[in-house]
Amino acid sequence: MRIEATVAAVNLVFENLDKQIATFQGATSLHCNVGCGKCCFKPDIEATVLEFLPFALHLYKENQAIQWLDQLDSIQSPTCLLLNPMPTGSGLCTEYPYRGLICRLFGYSARTTKYAKKELVTCSIIKNEQTEAYTKAIVKIEAGLDVPTMNQYYMQLQSIDYNLTAKFYPINEAIKRAIETVMQYYLYENPTVPVLA
Repeated sequence: MRIEATVAAVNLVFENLDKQIATFQGATSLHCNVGCGKCCFKPDIEATVLEFLPFALHLYKENQAIQWLDQLDSIQSPTCLLLNPMPTGSGLCTEYPYRGLICRLFGYSARTTKYAKKELVTCSIIKNEQTEAYTKAIVKIEAGLDVPTMNQYYMQLQSIDYNLTAKFYPINEAIKRAIETVMQYYLYENPTVPVLA
């Protein structure tokens, strides 16, 4: 599959997820506090290469891939390089449209328990500051409210490209490998054309 088609397939999964999350938020009134991003500061966030392929292709087309690889090589912190702790807007992600699947799912998705029950996965801030809405959301999920399910979305990505979803990496490593994947693709796609610098 051409890399553009792969990225289009990933973006379609993301678009469907974003719509499902918006519907879920509308039904439950759960929301993130403006400018929070506390979950983004976790040092152990992991992702697959495929979920950052759209971002990597964007960087390549904008002639920024090498610059980002250099930054990723020099970074000492395990915190996501896309995170801006000093936001100028309402969010902390500098590349919000290109965030990964894990970034989209957390807070408004469910995992399936061994009893095939959907269990809401969200942060302690939402649980503690929106207790009533959180409790009502759990009741609604048990009554059949549609909630994005993590394993279903990861399976959708696996069906696009198993090799790029087979392993989880620390988030910065996943981003780096995604950029390298795009650059390698274009190098072998047309070896007479220099890789963008």
